[in-house]
Amino acid sequence: MRAFDLIKAIALSAVVLSATAGCGILPKEAADAQSQSRGAGQQGPPAVEVAIARTGKIRTEPEYTGTTLPLQEVSLRAQVEGRILKLLVDVGDRVKQGQVLAQQDDTILRTALNQEQAELAALKAEVARARNQVSNARARVEQVRLEFQQAQSDSQRQQQLVREGAVAEQAAEQARTNAQSAAKVLKATEEEVRTEQQAVAAASDRVNAQQAAIAQAQEQLSYANIRSPIDGVVTQKLTEQGNFLQANGEVLRLGDFRRVKVNVEISELALANLRVGQTVRVRLDAFPDRTFTGKVSRISPAADRTARLVPVEVIIPNDSGRIGSGLLARVSFESNAASRVVIPQTAVVEETEEQVSQKLAKSLPPSEAKGQNSRLPTPDSRLPNTATVFVINGEKVTARSVKLGERLDGRVEILSGLQPGERFVARSGRPLKNGETVRLSVLSESQQQES
Repeated sequence: MRAFDLIKAIALSAVVLSATAGCGILPKEAADAQSQSRGAGQQGPPAVEVAIARTGKIRTEPEYTGTTLPLQEVSLRAQVEGRILKLLVDVGDRVKQGQVLAQQDDTILRTALNQEQAELAALKAEVARARNQVSNARARVEQVRLEFQQAQSDSQRQQQLVREGAVAEQAAEQARTNAQSAAKVLKATEEEVRTEQQAVAAASDRVNAQQAAIAQAQEQLSYANIRSPIDGVVTQKLTEQGNFLQANGEVLRLGDFRRVKVNVEISELALANLRVGQTVRVRLDAFPDRTFTGKVSRISPAADRTARLVPVEVIIPNDSGRIGSGLLARVSFESNAASRVVIPQTAVVEETEEQVSQKLAKSLPPSEAKGQNSRLPTPDSRLPNTATVFVINGEKVTARSVKLGERLDGRVEILSGLQPGERFVARSGRPLKNGETVRLSVLSESQQQES
């Protein structure tokens, strides 16, 4: 019985082992090896997202808001009173310097000019009469001078005859008296000439004054045609045709939009980095797809005493004339900081110095690694704040040691070790190894996208 039982047990064990092998149950070592082989076959090369290194600035410059204004704005006012007969432009019309934009009733002004011109004609006639009087007085002077010369000759001749005893003393005395009388008459007529000349000068002064009055009246008449003092655009119409305007009444407002200005207020702490002529970037909500380049034209010397804000004026070219007044503008001033390569924080693998040194040692060929330990960076000689970035080289990745700069909002500056235009791994599904083969995800950038 015992021999029979032993044979039965052996046969039963053989059946069980055969069944177990048929059902795929293997020893632990074989199962583990098979499992690892299947896992490796299913995983394959890791998928990575590749990006292209570009330069930029880690910090976004603050934006200051302001409102667009024309470079020059003019309030066009009536200079004389009168009814508006014609209003020749409307809002939005472009105008040229000297162009007539409105016309006032000039009837009263023209009547006043005619009166002034008539007064001038009367004064000119008065001058002519005064000059004629001068001519007549000069003629009398010449006649009296001749009479005086004749009387003086007669007196001298009579005195000679008296000395010779040819005539009586009484005749000589009479001749002397006549000569003295002629001298007095000559003096009086010469004084009359001077008086008439003064009358001519006074009349001439009145003519000059009247001519100035006429010029003023003509200028007043010209004000009835209201002209544009600038090249610009009509921004507002403040009266209508037919209205009566007093002197200084506002008619239109004009703006010169060949250049546009934006006034912003900046903190006194940012004042040290600003200068007149500095280039600025301006974004307008009205044109979201465009960025305009302007310049700082004026920095106020006085800050607000309460808010400590400094007014700054920025000028933007507007050759196309599309930028109008009252648009919201966002101004950012260019920083003096240099542009550097900026990459996502996810692309950086930060390691200890010992790990980096070991990786650099392993990357050397065996023939060069021997005796080259002195070439490897030591903790004292390594640049601070270093990390690793994986650069794409064909279908493989190469570990690159880089020096890190400032970090902000998930981005980091690369001070050295990565050049603009190089392709690097921005994200990976699992940790990478130097020289490992990878496959690019559909989110990866290509060289065509860069160009």
